[in-house]
Amino acid sequence: MAPDPLTLPAIHASHIGIWLADTHGRVQRVGRGEAIAAVAATPHLLLNATLTGDRLGYPELSGLDLLELFAFLYPARFAVPTPAGIAAAVGLTPPKAEEDIAAFLPQAAAAMLASLGDPGWPEREGAWHGAEALARQRWSWAPLVQPRLSRPDANDRWLFARLPEWEESSPRGAPRQVTIDEADVAARLDRLTGDGAERRPGQQDYARATAAIFAPRERKDAPRMLVAEAGTGIGKTLGYLAPAKQWIDQSAGSVCISTFTKALQRQLSRETERLYPDAATHREKVVVRKGRENYLCLLNLEDALQGGFSGRAAILAQLVARWAAYSRDGDMVGGDLPGWLPALFRRNGTTALTDRRGECIYAGCPHFRKCFIEHSARAATQADIVIANHALTMVQAARPRDGGAPATRLIFDEGHHLWDAADSMFAAALTGQEAVEIRRWVLGPEGKSRGRRRGLAARLADVASYDEAGDKAIQAAIQAAAELPGDGWLGRLSENEPWGAIERLLVAVRAMVYARGIDSRTADTGYGLETELADPDPQLVTAAASASDAIEALLRPLMALGKRLEALIEDPPDWLDGQARARVDGARHSLGTRIDTLGSWLSLLGRVGGPADPDFVDWLAVDRYDGREFDCGLHRHWLDPARPIAEVVYRPAQGVLVTSATLRGGGHGRGGWTDADIRTGARHMEGGVGHFAVPSPFDYARQSEVLIVTDIARGDLPALAGAYSRLIEAAGGGALGLFSAIRRLRIVHSRIADRLARAGLPLFAQHVDPLDTGTLVDIFRADPHASLLGTDALRDGVDVPGDSLRLVVMEGVPWPRPTILHAARRAAQGGSAYDDMVIRGRIGQAFGRLIRRADDFGQFVMLSPSFPSRLLSAFPEGTPIRRLPLDEAVNHVAAANVERRKSAFPAFSPS
Repeated sequence: MAPDPLTLPAIHASHIGIWLADTHGRVQRVGRGEAIAAVAATPHLLLNATLTGDRLGYPELSGLDLLELFAFLYPARFAVPTPAGIAAAVGLTPPKAEEDIAAFLPQAAAAMLASLGDPGWPEREGAWHGAEALARQRWSWAPLVQPRLSRPDANDRWLFARLPEWEESSPRGAPRQVTIDEADVAARLDRLTGDGAERRPGQQDYARATAAIFAPRERKDAPRMLVAEAGTGIGKTLGYLAPAKQWIDQSAGSVCISTFTKALQRQLSRETERLYPDAATHREKVVVRKGRENYLCLLNLEDALQGGFSGRAAILAQLVARWAAYSRDGDMVGGDLPGWLPALFRRNGTTALTDRRGECIYAGCPHFRKCFIEHSARAATQADIVIANHALTMVQAARPRDGGAPATRLIFDEGHHLWDAADSMFAAALTGQEAVEIRRWVLGPEGKSRGRRRGLAARLADVASYDEAGDKAIQAAIQAAAELPGDGWLGRLSENEPWGAIERLLVAVRAMVYARGIDSRTADTGYGLETELADPDPQLVTAAASASDAIEALLRPLMALGKRLEALIEDPPDWLDGQARARVDGARHSLGTRIDTLGSWLSLLGRVGGPADPDFVDWLAVDRYDGREFDCGLHRHWLDPARPIAEVVYRPAQGVLVTSATLRGGGHGRGGWTDADIRTGARHMEGGVGHFAVPSPFDYARQSEVLIVTDIARGDLPALAGAYSRLIEAAGGGALGLFSAIRRLRIVHSRIADRLARAGLPLFAQHVDPLDTGTLVDIFRADPHASLLGTDALRDGVDVPGDSLRLVVMEGVPWPRPTILHAARRAAQGGSAYDDMVIRGRIGQAFGRLIRRADDFGQFVMLSPSFPSRLLSAFPEGTPIRRLPLDEAVNHVAAANVERRKSAFPAFSPS
């Protein structure tokens, strides 16, 4: 029997209205002013204070947020942060209409609080002490939680006592050289897909093809490499997992699977449960790896709990501590921490609880043996399958000191993103923000800075005490780092009052950018300014020479310190015990990264006044957001970022698979595999690179159609908003709207959200709603009437099968931004053909969101009166494509919606 609702007032606000429920559950609709007055006078029950405050226009809103209570009661559990999601999580019937939600909240709160009296409540340990700590921070739920909790007979183990310690283990041996049999791969795939599953020839062909990368390599620097395009619905994940597991069993080797999105990492983790059905074995054999900035830092958390955080941030720290005790791996970004939790504390995010500055003190940390990052790194060295992201895979290949020995077999899923990942990984930027970060890393906190951040001297105090040469190097580095930009550098630049050689360089950069750059404020490409690094003026040349001297002055002692640390490891003194050695090793890793950065800066500065390097694109930029400057500096990118992928990542491997659904630019790229080989770097590999393609099994002629709307003029924002509104209404929701500019997204959302809400069609949007992208997708997936607007992050990696996504609307052709970098690559790669390759890939990925399984039906609408015919190859062969005015497109979408409501899958064949 459900408990009686709490006798507390509640509020619900949406785009169509505001409702208040009194202590007796009576609900009335009120205006904004009355609602604000009510919640300001008395704390109300609510769901997502941040979102509700946005809807009220009252950002200071506080109250009894059910999401905070959920995070305390059920840490590391998943729930969609909506009334229906909470109802599903606690076993209640969801409210049927918006006006019922306010009365539902007291019922949900009572059901959640009832967990406190349940003897089987699995998260009881630590709850009493957690509630006591939250009460001291004046948490609004504490008076309701504390009376329902009994003090444990014995003291609960404190968080840091409960976490397990990692153990050292011997290095994993080299894999045996074996050749796997195709028949064994096919049999394993049959077992993985299940006895009752329909045999898919395309998936079997794909599995046999990918098995080739596991054959022994014939010569050094020439891995067995396959570039494979597998259309949506082939089941490529199991297609490559089958031969991978067969090879692992026969060779005792390990495989690294690299992805671009966190969503696919989570999906792969679930899929590998088929390989290792036992949960404990799966945790041992499959490890998800991310960059260290994704994981909770226990030392940062301890500092936050002991007074480093105050106010609302202190409450967040306590809730994160509850989560940490039950988390699988401490992953705060895309792991089992609810994505909506940090958003509840919009001005007090979780970034301070992770190691984003590279200031880890490794074995000097009292929690080193329990560190989530160290757990993950060590587990990965013993795992059969490591699921990483492209960036981390490249880092470990380029800087082996930053991780364990690389796997001999690499699988790059979402391979169409390798170009972008490498473009970021192998780039160099000498900017004010980057220089400030290195200054802080060397010097530690300055002025009124708070927190645990420690400088180089503090992190290596024992080295300085026992090694005179090391101490001299540290002191020289500190003196040189003091010349780098510090707090207030942006203000000094704008006032032309630089301090130090780097700031003088940035003043010269800024002046040249403003003199030569073209202001894009009137366009939708953003507010930044840039200009080529060509024919620099004398002021910039002189400033670059002085800046090079300043950087050299820092680089020399850091390199000397690195040599001293290596000497300590090679010939350890008596005081260098296990913990000190680990601390020195950690310092070497971090030091090497900074040395690489400073080296790239010197190379970039050498270009100022010198000859251009044909392998690179160099430019100057002033970065702005909404017209406000936030960074300034020099930039260098590879003209072809796939080249370092081939040199650094592919060549050392024994076997490489690069796979995706859209490697060939949407299906029919120029020259067959030319586009794929350019974007993946396969064209830089000597010897044979195999190619394999298998089309999607979906019947796109029956399951989809493309509508190109011909009467929405580019730049006509009222017409654009009207088109989105009419199309979403015609579809009855279930729409994904994609934009290439945040400004247009916000304008369209502001014009149509209320109208759609009145029609019972909720609308959510990136960069508008105070929720992370993963949570927005969860909400969208859970409600077939909801629609979602977003930018590039939603064009790729979003898996919403079924009725919740039945319409994709793009505001227009996703032309590449006309940046200096793009212009250089366009000129080098064939002009407009390069543009077409990029655009086809983007459109193909957007279309790929639409049909995810055999019973899906969807429509793709492009709001472009002049969509080039040459780009139609971005869509799968056989897809019906029609050019028509908006009125007819709306009729097509409405007709499909009628058919959808008649049957689970519409046998829709538009005339």
